[in-house]
Amino acid sequence: MPDTLTVTRAGHAVVQDLGRFGRSRSGLPVNGALDQYSARVANVLTGNAENAPLVELTALDFGCTTSADVLVAITGAPAEVTVDGSRRVRWEPFTVHAGQTLRIEGIRDGLRVYLAIHGAVAATYLLGSCAPDTILGFGRRLHEGDELALTTRLPPLEHPVFRHPVFRLRPPVPRFGEPWTVDVTDGPDVADFGTSAGRLYAEPFTVTARSNHVGLRLAGPVPRRETTGEILSRGVPVGAVEVPAGDELLVLHRGRGVTAGYPVLAVVTTTGLSALGQARPGQAVRFRRRAVEEAVAARIAQHHAIRALHRRVSTVFDALRIPVPVH
Repeated sequence: MPDTLTVTRAGHAVVQDLGRFGRSRSGLPVNGALDQYSARVANVLTGNAENAPLVELTALDFGCTTSADVLVAITGAPAEVTVDGSRRVRWEPFTVHAGQTLRIEGIRDGLRVYLAIHGAVAATYLLGSCAPDTILGFGRRLHEGDELALTTRLPPLEHPVFRHPVFRLRPPVPRFGEPWTVDVTDGPDVADFGTSAGRLYAEPFTVTARSNHVGLRLAGPVPRRETTGEILSRGVPVGAVEVPAGDELLVLHRGRGVTAGYPVLAVVTTTGLSALGQARPGQAVRFRRRAVEEAVAARIAQHHAIRALHRRVSTVFDALRIPVPVH
């Protein structure tokens, strides 16, 4: 029998990975973790592949127990993390012993938290990904009493070094909380807005309650298109900042449909998307204009930071003789 994680408090938790890449040509959205950076780091901290299945929590409290000693890492928005009532650090690996209760409570400043487990959790795949897809009705949302099988049977993980504050892997932790600063590059229709395009950067926008993983709706000083030509339906990227008729911006996220017909004023950068995935309804978002070259440089810098974390984790795990799952 495989070792298991048993959910004692579900909140809003799903089994998640980084998404279903390369399927847009077939009309499928990419989906996947809305805060890609936090999800990647959680897996790296536990020695997993960046795209390994993990648990994504949205807004609500979560609790679980395990049938074996496991090494876990929790990243994403600030929250209170305890094991049998004793506080544990976030953004670092720590051990949960068999029968102990792990609780993640009071998620604040952001919206999503990621729980990765050394060895990963078992998942059902569709076209190479376990990411939920609400259109297809695919994916696993967790409920109280559910058991998640762990994919690798591991020896006991008791490493005193993880209990001492002098030992830290120290991944770069992003800033959480409003106003969120979201980097964007010019979209294909920016010229249609003339001087009105500057409104996107002049004042903050507010995330409305109609936002979800498909797209965020933002209220504020909406730029107005100055041309009147028709825009035909076309392919749109994740992060497209669309300007429909009305008093809201629509910023497409990972659950977006692959085509749309609204003018695209700007496109959120790859690094900016993770911040956008943490913005709560009612919070303020400010857009910051970046050149394409700056956006690419920021993505490369983030990639190098994760690669460096991989190396530190590998060195530590080798020294402590912690087995690394086969990727």
